[in-house]
Amino acid sequence: MNTNSLIEGRKADSARRRQRVIKAINAARRDGTVINVSGIARQAGVDRAFLYRHKDLLAQVHAAGAEPPGDGTGPHVSRASLQADLANALERSNRLAARGRQLEAKLSELLGEHAWRESGLGAPDDIDQLKRRTTNLEQEVVTLTGQLEERDEELMAARAANRQLISRLNTSH
Repeated sequence: MNTNSLIEGRKADSARRRQRVIKAINAARRDGTVINVSGIARQAGVDRAFLYRHKDLLAQVHAAGAEPPGDGTGPHVSRASLQADLANALERSNRLAARGRQLEAKLSELLGEHAWRESGLGAPDDIDQLKRRTTNLEQEVVTLTGQLEERDEELMAARAANRQLISRLNTSH
């Protein structure tokens, strides 16, 4: 078997594939469709590895993908502006999702309070009022503890003074 004919056949097949890729790029430009490696490979009937092996074709795909779509008759939308619009839409989506979670939590809280009142078990205690009362009582405990320590010190000093007086009285008699 002649290897030259195999090599020539392989080269011809590669050339046919290259032509299909170039036609696919031109057709995508003309139609205004999104140009990327997967889409061009699918349209040309080649696998993506073929494009990655042929760097010149890959560069053409990337260059065509970076061009603004359209046929020159109207306003052009750049890839950067589309990406900015996408980023803004994603950020808005995230904000709306966070707001939705916040509203769900508030609704859950309100429904819980309503169910508690409707159950007949009684109204829930005002948590803020209880927290304020706890804070006030803790401050009062600190104040009273300080006063008690002062009085204990005064009592110990008075006892020490009494002992000294009694011992002086006992020694003088």
